[in-house]
Amino acid sequence: MWLLSTDRAELHQFPSPEDVDSGYAILSHTWRRTPEQTFQDIQELGSRCKADGLNPRDSKFISDKIRESCIIAERHGYKYIWIDTCCIDKENSAELSESVNSMFRWYAAAEVCYAYLEDVPDDCDVNALDSAFRTARWHTRGWTLQELIAPCNVLFYSRGWTLIGSKIELAELLFEITRVWSGILKHEAKYSTASVAQRMGWASRRH
Repeated sequence: MWLLSTDRAELHQFPSPEDVDSGYAILSHTWRRTPEQTFQDIQELGSRCKADGLNPRDSKFISDKIRESCIIAERHGYKYIWIDTCCIDKENSAELSESVNSMFRWYAAAEVCYAYLEDVPDDCDVNALDSAFRTARWHTRGWTLQELIAPCNVLFYSRGWTLIGSKIELAELLFEITRVWSGILKHEAKYSTASVAQRMGWASRRH
């Protein structure tokens, strides 16, 4: 399992989530149409900055998404963060397969998950019937279903990295949007209490 250090955005490897003594944060997001920075990009950037004596996280070459999520995680006291775009070596087929199969466990083991909704403005009224939060792309993707359910602590952020609220605070609204029971979102009940058909129903609403 590769994690980024939040102070420098450099890759560090751990055998398992349980081996990260200080705990770690995790980022949930939707991929942009422009290429996201990869594992190889981060390695190359780290080597370049090391030679120049620069901090990779604060360089002009790192993406805003990686920089801001690292900064927020560091501010919350976490030394490491996992981001799917750059913490998986997708050129290594064995590692990619292991990562895909382990992702639910990694999200569940995270101390906090930051859900970044890039298409939601900072001044969004989330409760409005036509709010950008209700129609956010994040709610329509298949991968983000596990990222909604698995972590105990999910914090939603808007386009400008303004905190919208937590999964628990927004549980009733999230139920309206996703149909995932609020009791499951609040971790008052296990997701396995829902039938397979009900869980497939949640997934059927997503791409």
